[in-house]
Amino acid sequence: MKAIATGVLAASAILLVPGSAAGQSALPDGAVAIARQGSFEAGGTIIGEPGRSSLSCDHGHVEYQIPVSAKPTALFLWHSSSAAVWQRRWDGGEGFQMKLLRAGYPTYLWDGPRVGRANWGCEDYTYRAQVGRDQGNFGAWRFGPAFGQFFPDLQFPKDDPAALEQANRARYDEFDTVANAQLQTDAAAEAIDRIGPAVLLTNSAGGFRALLTRLKSENVKGIVAYENPGYVFPDTMEPKLGEGPFGPVYVPEEEFARLTTIPIQLVWGGHLEDSQSWADFFALSEQFARAVNERGGQVEILKLTDAGLEGNTHIPFADLNNEEVAKLLFDWLGRNGF
Repeated sequence: MKAIATGVLAASAILLVPGSAAGQSALPDGAVAIARQGSFEAGGTIIGEPGRSSLSCDHGHVEYQIPVSAKPTALFLWHSSSAAVWQRRWDGGEGFQMKLLRAGYPTYLWDGPRVGRANWGCEDYTYRAQVGRDQGNFGAWRFGPAFGQFFPDLQFPKDDPAALEQANRARYDEFDTVANAQLQTDAAAEAIDRIGPAVLLTNSAGGFRALLTRLKSENVKGIVAYENPGYVFPDTMEPKLGEGPFGPVYVPEEEFARLTTIPIQLVWGGHLEDSQSWADFFALSEQFARAVNERGGQVEILKLTDAGLEGNTHIPFADLNNEEVAKLLFDWLGRNGF
């Protein structure tokens, strides 16, 4: 474990310097000059009697870092498992957040209401210690056909037990309901309106929430969703699917039209054919893309295997080849003016 920690520090040097372009040229190789960093809470409500006996709750938490000579569009990082997935590669190498900062993008790391650093909710809820979650992660993240049996081409350090332990520990309790998604996106819209124009980078159910957030904030200028299981559809679509943990949510045509005015990319890893549930979610993404694009939108579906990247997991930006995954992201950002 000590070697992993050393590797992270070596690969992710950040220097806090005054915000000037000259600061970048004087840096050692691999370092990034950060002009500002901090955090704030966004959204939420107050229950009880404000000023006398009250509780401030159901807000989200934002951690931000702004590099020197930052690009004008922020990247808002929305996880499903935990914020840690954006900050590391599974073997302890450089995570996506650092790659984005090095490319000049302001990064905003988000914990939605009731999870992570924003866990003070306005309702009672109870954490349950569910034995078997480690094995569930293995299957849900498509590490292999059965626990401990990795796919041969997997972009995960499968010979390193410490890496698997780190992955299993990088989790928050999740609340996969449409009601929770609406709660979280209310707060996220307030956070993004405070930040300004932003592209939402999401993982898993964060993608579903990003689509809902676009309906609530004009400052959502684009979405890149890694392996999104949940979608928004126009209420004119038939037949309608029953509501599950990830929707779908049906909205009027005029509201759905807000999804047609921004670029959206849906990114998928490998071995989809080895998981019926993820194969079904992929088919749903195709249905969503058709619905948006038929109405003049810009949804692009990217299978990493089609780009020559094999063996990616459900969290491709933390995989061993995350440098190649990042290049594809930067290509999309460039093509869309970000």
